[in-house]
Amino acid sequence: MWLIVELALCALAGWATGQIMKGGGYGLLADVLLGIAGGWLGGFLLGHFAMGGGLLGDFLIRLVGAVVLVALVRLIKRT
Repeated sequence: MWLIVELALCALAGWATGQIMKGGGYGLLADVLLGIAGGWLGGFLLGHFAMGGGLLGDFLIRLVGAVVLVALVRLIKRT
């Protein structure tokens, strides 16, 4: 059950990241996949600092991770 919730939060974070970071989007599927990867990254990194607080806190952590990952991918893609 935990994995299903985790994937849903990360996918939602990916979609939200696509809405937040305008310009040159990657499409829905790529946004969701980047959201899953970035969400796990954000959950792993920020989870060690005991950040979070329920479902909303977990979503915000995953959203930050997804935004950072998309920003890095865009930066690398430009060069």
